[in-house]
Amino acid sequence: MQELNQAYWNERYEQGNTGWNIGTVSSPLKDYFDQLPQKNLRILIPGGGNGHEAEYLLSLGFTNITILDIAPIALNKLEERFQSHIGQSLHLILGDFFDHQGQYDLIIEQTFFCALDPKLRQAYVEKMAALLSNNGRLSGLLFDTQFPAGPPFGGNKQEYQDLFSTHFNFKTLAPCYNSIPQRMGNECFIIATKKQADF
Repeated sequence: MQELNQAYWNERYEQGNTGWNIGTVSSPLKDYFDQLPQKNLRILIPGGGNGHEAEYLLSLGFTNITILDIAPIALNKLEERFQSHIGQSLHLILGDFFDHQGQYDLIIEQTFFCALDPKLRQAYVEKMAALLSNNGRLSGLLFDTQFPAGPPFGGNKQEYQDLFSTHFNFKTLAPCYNSIPQRMGNECFIIATKKQADF
C-alpha cells in the first residue's frame, strides 16, 4: 500500500482527487453543531482541510476552532478563504496529528479516521484521549461499511466498540438517521468521552 504521508495527501488536493469532499458541512454534523450551546469550546478538526465544518461553526459564532491538516495546499486555500478569522476565532496548523500537542473540549471526526492506515487505529484512540480535556468529547461520523481498498478504510460498530472502549465511554454509537443521501445507511454517529481513570 502506498504510504499515506504528506506528499500523498498534498497530491490528492493538488489534483482535486478529494472524493470525501461533499462541498458543505454534512447534515449530521450540522444538526449536532446547531444544538451546542457553548460557543467558546476549544474545538479541533483533524484532517479538516476542506474547512466546511469550521466554516459552519464560524457562522454559528464559535470562537476557538483549530484545523489541523498535513497537506500544505489544503491549508493555503483555507488561509485565503478565512483571512478575517485567522489568528482570532480560527487557527490553522500544518502538521501530523500524532505529533500535535494541545487540549480540546471537542474534537470533530469527519473522514479523518477512515483516511488513516488501519494499523494506526489504536494510536488514534490513544492520541484522541490525550488531546481531550477531562470533560471533552470526540464527536462525529465513522463509516459503517467496508471498502474494497483504501483510503477510505471502512469499519463497523462492533469494531469501534472494541477499539474505543480502552480509553472512551460511548454516549452515542448509533446508525446515522440523517446522513447525506449517498452515505445513508453507511455511517455511525459517535459521541464519546474519555475514561477519567486512564488520564
